[in-house]
Amino acid sequence: MADLELQLVARRIRSFPDFPVPGVLFRDISPLLKDPDSFRASISLLANHLKKAHGGRIDYIAGLDSRGFLFGPSLAQELGLGCILIRKRGKLPGPTVSASYALEYGKAELEIQRDALEPGQRVVVVDDLLATGGTMCAACDLLGQLRAEVLECVSLVELTSLKGREKLGAVPFFSLLQFE
Repeated sequence: MADLELQLVARRIRSFPDFPVPGVLFRDISPLLKDPDSFRASISLLANHLKKAHGGRIDYIAGLDSRGFLFGPSLAQELGLGCILIRKRGKLPGPTVSASYALEYGKAELEIQRDALEPGQRVVVVDDLLATGGTMCAACDLLGQLRAEVLECVSLVELTSLKGREKLGAVPFFSLLQFE
């Protein structure tokens, strides 16, 4: 069953060469989001992995701005958990903590509300895609500032040639699909 679900998910990822700039092969998840069976399969596969890896030890799913918001709440619901948001700078009300990270073309910042978690709570970070790992690494830094325990980071797609997994250091990482 899991193999059939994974094939269903993989068939809904399409590629666009030279987008957004020449030399980049963009992996588009739009067809997956458009197809309820494929989207449901992606959530089921991620949830099953997390159940096997962590049982009932997860307190929250953290969705990353912005496409992690598409997977985070559904994954949290499937696991019977709440979802917290990690947003780009300036998008959250109230007191926040922030972490900056490098982009190919500069620098960016992520924020989380200071009261989003209690120290020691266990979190899984989710995004649609892991490329260079900068965003996910910054998210882990933010959660560390709140003294939360990051159990794992997960994504639908991983671009293995960019070695983003290495930036996460000791934090376990899982992806459903891997592309060069």
